[in-house]
Amino acid sequence: MITRTLAIIKPDAVNAGYTGKILDKIIQEDFRILGLKQIKMSLQRAQGFYAVHTGKPFFEELTQFMSSGPCIVLTLEKENAVDSWREVIGATNPEEADEGTIRKEFAKNVGENAVHGSDSDENGIQEIAFFFSEAELIGNK
Repeated sequence: MITRTLAIIKPDAVNAGYTGKILDKIIQEDFRILGLKQIKMSLQRAQGFYAVHTGKPFFEELTQFMSSGPCIVLTLEKENAVDSWREVIGATNPEEADEGTIRKEFAKNVGENAVHGSDSDENGIQEIAFFFSEAELIGNK
């Protein structure tokens, strides 16, 4: 089934100059890019996006990091997009990620792990709507 997922190229990867290389991997993996924009999240917006993690020990560090610099948000479409994207990005900890995955190649550590990917189809829909209106998504048939 053709589905969508949200991808974020996080501030660490943008600041390190990896945006083009990560976009190239997305294209090589046959994802359709329906939406793409560079943003700088405010702390409040980052807290809203990661609200599901409120109260967890890493919440403050995560939201500070995600609001620390520019990031690229994308809506991707493909057969089983969520699972496909999670395969491409690899494990959260880059030391545990498979060779050839984005996190193995570009992540610094667990906290600065280069990219975000939705963890379910339902969350993908909600996360996409957080950053994109349906009118902003190109490529719909």
